[in-house]
Amino acid sequence: MQDLKQKYLREEYTARINRVIDYIEANISKDLSLKELATVAHFSPFHFHRIFSAMVGETLNGFIKRLRIEKAATMLVQNPKKSITEIAFECGFSGSSAFARTFQETFQMSASEWRAGEYQKNSKNGKTGSKEGKPVGNIRQDFDVYSFYIDSMTKQMWRVEMKTNKELITNVEVKDIPEMHVAYLRHIGPYAGDEQLFGNLFNRLCTWAGPRGLLRFPETKFVTIYHDNPDITDETKLRTDVCITIPLDAQVDGEIGKATIPAGKYAIAHFEIMPDQYGDAWNAVYGGWLPESGYQPDDRPCFELYLNDPKEHPEGKHVVDIYAPVKPM
Repeated sequence: MQDLKQKYLREEYTARINRVIDYIEANISKDLSLKELATVAHFSPFHFHRIFSAMVGETLNGFIKRLRIEKAATMLVQNPKKSITEIAFECGFSGSSAFARTFQETFQMSASEWRAGEYQKNSKNGKTGSKEGKPVGNIRQDFDVYSFYIDSMTKQMWRVEMKTNKELITNVEVKDIPEMHVAYLRHIGPYAGDEQLFGNLFNRLCTWAGPRGLLRFPETKFVTIYHDNPDITDETKLRTDVCITIPLDAQVDGEIGKATIPAGKYAIAHFEIMPDQYGDAWNAVYGGWLPESGYQPDDRPCFELYLNDPKEHPEGKHVVDIYAPVKPM
């Protein structure tokens, strides 16, 4: 019975994502905003992008860009009387120069060369090659543009329907948590996989907190709050807060800020991972567990709660809980 319920819930998530894919394809010539597509999926914009990436295997912007350029490649051959500029606009590109640049980057040849049949030449090892003999995109030797486009979409749908690997998750529980008051040190910029960065930030925060009597082990919790989705926001603008919990009346100063993590219902997923597996862990929550859970994301911050010192772990693993705000579907 539980398996049937999970199957139904995942199918609901899959249906929402596929509805978005259908909408993108039907409106490929338009300026497709994140807010608009999230509305189609009935998810909040912030969490929709994360769910889409986890389930589809591509960022939303990357998927739209790929769909547009593949459709254009098809139209160049199937519609020889249409100008390249017309095709560019019909596929949602802002202008001929942007289209030309994207086409060249994707297929290592110009749209004119593609239309003239260059994609059929210089095949090597079962794939069409560029002038340097390198593979061009994912094009097969027996290339037929219409089949390529349909085949690409078929593979895409397969990715949407497949189950995301959840083996990293030890367990998940959903519960209501009280609000938490935190002192934070903010970092703006890239952070993925930078263990030293987080170590330095927490050291600075603890150096400030220690003399003020705010490090009260084991009561003090160490948390990182993520304000931006790295699949949406340029990495140079990502806002990340490393935090420690503090009493409500604690005072902060200087570069140290004070914030409240809202109370509410959270899915809490437990992990024991290596430093380079944090992205996989988040995907396991949003693309693996969540679609089968009966919940959908709520508009509150996501955060990580750290439960060990990795230096003391025999394998150097990080023991961490990921808190994802949720509400019933």
